[in-house]
Amino acid sequence: MLDAIIWGLVQGMTEFLPVSSDGHLILVPAFLSKLGWEVGLPDLATTAFLHLGTLAAVLAYFRRDLAWLLRFPTDAMARRTLGLLVVGTIPAVFALFVTDEVDRLGDSPRLVAFFVLVTGVVLLVASRVRPGHRQMTGIKPLDALLIGVAQLVAILPGISRSGMTIAAGTGLGVDLKEAARFSFLLGIPAIAAAGVLEGGKVLSTGAASPPTWVGLGVAAVSGYVAISILLRLLGRSGLGPFAAYCLAVGVLGIAVL
Repeated sequence: MLDAIIWGLVQGMTEFLPVSSDGHLILVPAFLSKLGWEVGLPDLATTAFLHLGTLAAVLAYFRRDLAWLLRFPTDAMARRTLGLLVVGTIPAVFALFVTDEVDRLGDSPRLVAFFVLVTGVVLLVASRVRPGHRQMTGIKPLDALLIGVAQLVAILPGISRSGMTIAAGTGLGVDLKEAARFSFLLGIPAIAAAGVLEGGKVLSTGAASPPTWVGLGVAAVSGYVAISILLRLLGRSGLGPFAAYCLAVGVLGIAVL
């Protein structure tokens, strides 16, 4: 039960904060084992099942945006924004062809720590970019495609999906909080795919134990809190604190794991 709570908390907080959820699901147990506290690694299916919790969190938090997008038949701006999200999702399809190879990268905590370090560098560079003022509705199709490519890079364990997409958005001149908003909406199909496809295997095999459901619930609640925290921090401090955190975790992981 304790393992499931830890998994759910780590998944929920780090799915949306730009620090990599997949990376932390590998690094946290590795760090704890160094301290003599053995926490089992969640298997791929359980990890994906936890994505259902974070999916619930993002759907709940952005329910008004989603309701607006559903008015696309009569609302031209909603229709345009929905089209941009579709364009941004296209690169993610390529991830289906390299799933096995990417999964094997997670066998090396030190390599994952290196990828977290890379995330930190990207966030640091993005934090130095002059803030843009473009709104989400001002994003162009090519911008959406480039942000989608940034999301594709995040299939590597330790590379943050939200970090890469927010950094790409700010690099294209989009307002930081608006870039985060687009990032979260763009992440819904990817999170849903991971949760439904792999999580469905857990349900179909009857392997969804009570602790797994507890982990899902913890992921949902902590994910909702994480979105709120991120949007507030971005307005106050930008990406700098998250860059510093990823750099510290990456260097520590490479040094001790």
